[in-house]
Amino acid sequence: MYISLDWINELVNLENIELEELIEKLTLGGFEVEEILTLIIDNQKKIILDISATANRADSLSIKGITKEVLALTNEIPIKSIYSKTNLKYQQVIQDTFKCSSKSVDCSTFMAITVENLVDLTIPKWVTSKLLCSGVEPSNTLLDFQMYILLETGYPFEFYDLTNIEKILQTSDFTLGLKSKNIKEPFTANNNLEYQCDSDILILEANGYPLSIAGIIPNKIVSYTKQTTSLLVEASIFNSKKIRQQSRKLGLRTERSARYEKGLNTSSFIESVIKLINLLRIHNTELVCTIHTTTQVDEPKKSNILLSYDNIIEILGPINIKKTKEIQNLTPFEISEYLNRLNFIFTFNENESTWSVEIPIARINDIEREIDLIEEIGRLHGFNNFTTNLPDIYKIGNEDLSYQVRKKITSCFLNEGFNELVQYSLVNEQTSNSIKLVNPLVKDCSTLRTSLLPNLVKIVADNSKQGNLVFEGFEYGHIFCGNINSTYIEKEVVSGIFGGLNIKRKWDETANVLSWFEAKGKIEELFNKLNIKILWKNSKQNNDKKILHPYRTAELYVEKGNRIGIFGQIHPIIAKTQNISPELFLFEFDLEIINNEFKNLILSSYTRYSLYPKITKDLSFSIDRKYNFTDIKRTLTKNATKYLKHIELLDEYRNNSIPETHTSLCIQLVFQSIEKTLITEEVDSIIQNLQTILQNEYNVNIRI
Repeated sequence: MYISLDWINELVNLENIELEELIEKLTLGGFEVEEILTLIIDNQKKIILDISATANRADSLSIKGITKEVLALTNEIPIKSIYSKTNLKYQQVIQDTFKCSSKSVDCSTFMAITVENLVDLTIPKWVTSKLLCSGVEPSNTLLDFQMYILLETGYPFEFYDLTNIEKILQTSDFTLGLKSKNIKEPFTANNNLEYQCDSDILILEANGYPLSIAGIIPNKIVSYTKQTTSLLVEASIFNSKKIRQQSRKLGLRTERSARYEKGLNTSSFIESVIKLINLLRIHNTELVCTIHTTTQVDEPKKSNILLSYDNIIEILGPINIKKTKEIQNLTPFEISEYLNRLNFIFTFNENESTWSVEIPIARINDIEREIDLIEEIGRLHGFNNFTTNLPDIYKIGNEDLSYQVRKKITSCFLNEGFNELVQYSLVNEQTSNSIKLVNPLVKDCSTLRTSLLPNLVKIVADNSKQGNLVFEGFEYGHIFCGNINSTYIEKEVVSGIFGGLNIKRKWDETANVLSWFEAKGKIEELFNKLNIKILWKNSKQNNDKKILHPYRTAELYVEKGNRIGIFGQIHPIIAKTQNISPELFLFEFDLEIINNEFKNLILSSYTRYSLYPKITKDLSFSIDRKYNFTDIKRTLTKNATKYLKHIELLDEYRNNSIPETHTSLCIQLVFQSIEKTLITEEVDSIIQNLQTILQNEYNVNIRI
């Protein structure tokens, strides 16, 4: 927004303020000065500031609004401009004419004024000069007055050709109204483009004839032209949400609609209407102005906010006194002074050190809580004038269970050589469970993801194209599914992808890709480190089989029966399509279930570590295949002494020397005592006893 210092200087005295000081105050006050421009207009040097305001300060997007901020920030006394005088008689007439009868939520204020006897259409030079200083190219028509009012007050008014309207309607007695309805024929706007209007588009009508798409653009036939000598001036305040929806649907955004989108109120509405009439009367003293239509809904009640001195000091902290270099707090008198500079009406309770502040209509949209008032006080005093003392904190917060579990899982993955990945939650999925966005910015980000796996495959494919073949990663993220209005589900998962690389397991072996069982072992090792027991079952989920191998996919469950997630090999068709290895493995686990398992974990009981050596013995035997190794292990544990610490299956072997219904197992037994060093004779005796038990219960043949 371009702001002319000469224009501001007509409303507030800036002669005693240096330019650099003014720029610093504006920038620290939330109005950053992007650029300083110098223009030569009418042989005079003009200094222009390019100022950007925050999105919630629609009241400041005008000369009048920014002048209020300059007054508050510099504490200068305002001076009146000869162009800002208003006619009190007109003001009273307009106020008396407004009726609180409108029930429309789309338009809070509506006024239409007919203007006749426009004889001299000359635009004063000072208006043209101000438009040039604001970066607007003058049209040398009455539209320059329209633009001038927009720049000075922030209110967008629309001009229509009254003569054309009366010709089309064949009457000078017509009724204006706002309606949302379907228009069969395309609406031709004054930008020479056609728009199809349906029941979602608000139309301003005169006896049923469309004058404009409300708040956006007028009908070409009745819009103002250089030949117009009588006007219908529309002065309205539309709902910002309604204008945004219409603009987005039509793909049309104008200077007028842009103002409505930011939100307007009636704080200076009547004064702006009177100012426009006065501008039109400059060269047309016999101007005839008639109020045609007025309506206004009840204005929102002014809110009162209780402001506490203790809260101000707690949030803003002490201030630096530059002259004495002392540190002290803001005084109640200074705070009251800042509220006065902001034009807030308030009462101060000295006993309780509180202020009851009435928020004016102009600021009702951006000041809603006590913290907003505290921000205003800090803004006027200057945030750079407060001390910056960092608190002495040895530890920031406590680690909750979820964070502890995540740290442990992350550590396990990093130790396995995985990389942590981060991706967007917005994707382009076309599934029955996908939740579509109402207003996506791009097609590739039009839905919420239902799984992390598709994007993991895409990442591997993209890295493979760039020559990065070594890629194994995991990702935490939220997935979404269901109906946003009824069965909406959001949960956090951890997913990953690995495998597909030729790796040596031992130095004397050839490099091979990871097999399904080896990949399954890595997942089991992960849950062993997390101390969570899992069960494996065949996958019955059809959705998972779209990206995972239909016959090499398993579902994982915890002991209580809850499904913790899925693991499987990539679908061969997807691997071929993406030109990646078909030996990739993917997994996706529910973090909530993992957290619940951690909650229910029994506290570990620790025993003293043995200082004596272990003795390891191998036991080989052939056994009927109908027996389960779990039963064999349970039998050995039950009948062994306390010295048996660990049992592990080393090998399973079958060949012609072994009966067809049998298999050969090699079991490793680890013995250790915490009291003494075991001798070989003791261990051999235990093994001999175990062999006898196996022969009696399972009819095994001991192999040497």
